[in-house]
Amino acid sequence: MKKKNIIIIGIACAIIVIMGISIPAYNVYSKVKSFDNIIYPGVKIQDVDVSGKSVDEAKKMVSDKYQAVVGDKKVNVQAQGKNYSISYSKLDARYNIDKVTAEAFNYGRNLSIYDKYKLIKKPQQKDIKLSFTYDKKPLDEFVNNIKKDVNKDAVNATITKSGSGFQITPDTDGYKLNDAELKNKITAAIDAIGGTITSDTNVQATVETVKAARSKEKLQKINTLVSTFNTSYGPISSPGRAINIQLATKAINGLVLMPGESFSFNGVVGERTAAKGYQAAPVDIGYSTGMGLGGGICQVSTTLYNAVLQAGIKATDRLHHTIPSAYVPLGFDATVDYGNLDYQFKNTLDFPIYIEGNSDNGIETFNIYSDNSLTSKTYKVVNNVYETIQPKVSYIDDPTLPAGTTRIDQNPSEGHRVKVFLQTYQNGQMISQDMIANDTYNAVDQVIRRGTKK
Repeated sequence: MKKKNIIIIGIACAIIVIMGISIPAYNVYSKVKSFDNIIYPGVKIQDVDVSGKSVDEAKKMVSDKYQAVVGDKKVNVQAQGKNYSISYSKLDARYNIDKVTAEAFNYGRNLSIYDKYKLIKKPQQKDIKLSFTYDKKPLDEFVNNIKKDVNKDAVNATITKSGSGFQITPDTDGYKLNDAELKNKITAAIDAIGGTITSDTNVQATVETVKAARSKEKLQKINTLVSTFNTSYGPISSPGRAINIQLATKAINGLVLMPGESFSFNGVVGERTAAKGYQAAPVDIGYSTGMGLGGGICQVSTTLYNAVLQAGIKATDRLHHTIPSAYVPLGFDATVDYGNLDYQFKNTLDFPIYIEGNSDNGIETFNIYSDNSLTSKTYKVVNNVYETIQPKVSYIDDPTLPAGTTRIDQNPSEGHRVKVFLQTYQNGQMISQDMIANDTYNAVDQVIRRGTKK
């Protein structure tokens, strides 16, 4: 009987021990189990406490506070006193809510059951930060639209000859948005928000002032006639040739060249076409004369060439004719042919120049105007014909002509070699002499046909 009591007492003690162990374990298990579908305590997403919330509940809480208000917020840009805005909704700004709520829910899930229990009973603060993404393409379009509105070309001052003086219209400034900098400023401002859009983003754009290349101040330096040159075309021109000269002169008249700018005769006058009014007229072709559209305008380029030389500006591209020109001394001519031969020069003066062209009364004239300080020097073009080349005579037997008869196919003319110099004078004394050309005009041989027909 005594032994039986001892067994009963032992069993009772065992039950008590087991109960003492299993009841706390059950409590731990039950507590942890209750958080199977909700977020552990102490977890915040940004500043939203999502402890004890399901993933869906957490998503709604965060979305209501942050994502829902994104559409009301804007990126504001101020440029030149004007305001431009684009909403974050147009940038498709989106928070990583799915990612952060998943992170919040998974917090502590990898721990043992007892560590999970500890985390629940004594929560540790867990802060999870939001971040967002946005589409930069609408932002590029936004900045480009601001650029289109802000950018404005500077307007050059203009100058026109009026009687003995000049009239100048003032220049106006232009403006240029620094669009690359603005894009960087906007993205930097958005990135600096740190994950939450709680207010508008404000950015100040940089707008640069663009000065006109030709300001009124610069053009006012054009105040004095510094050189002139003229040739006579009336006695040597057909009506068509005269028209061609007048059209080309008109295209050049009033042209302004700033220091360092270049002039191209073909570039300014353009192609000589019938649509522009150019007519067929005699033109030098090799060693003979034929008809060509725009014939005669070499007299325009030649006259301008000499006027510019006498302003102290040398040519950068110039060729002489193959045969001498009747309207200027040897070596003074400058031939042009659209697409082939051009007359060019660069304004090497410290001041702008104004070119005035006139073709009235059969006289072709170019006047060059610039700053009055340039009149302290004058220039003169001189030539030195240092060799005369005699023509030869060549014969062609022609069976269509009676024997003993001849016919001249080509008249002879002498050739010449000539050096041309630009002389510079100051106070009446020559201070320099530069050779600017060493031209050869080849002789034109006489060609005679001799009859051989019997």
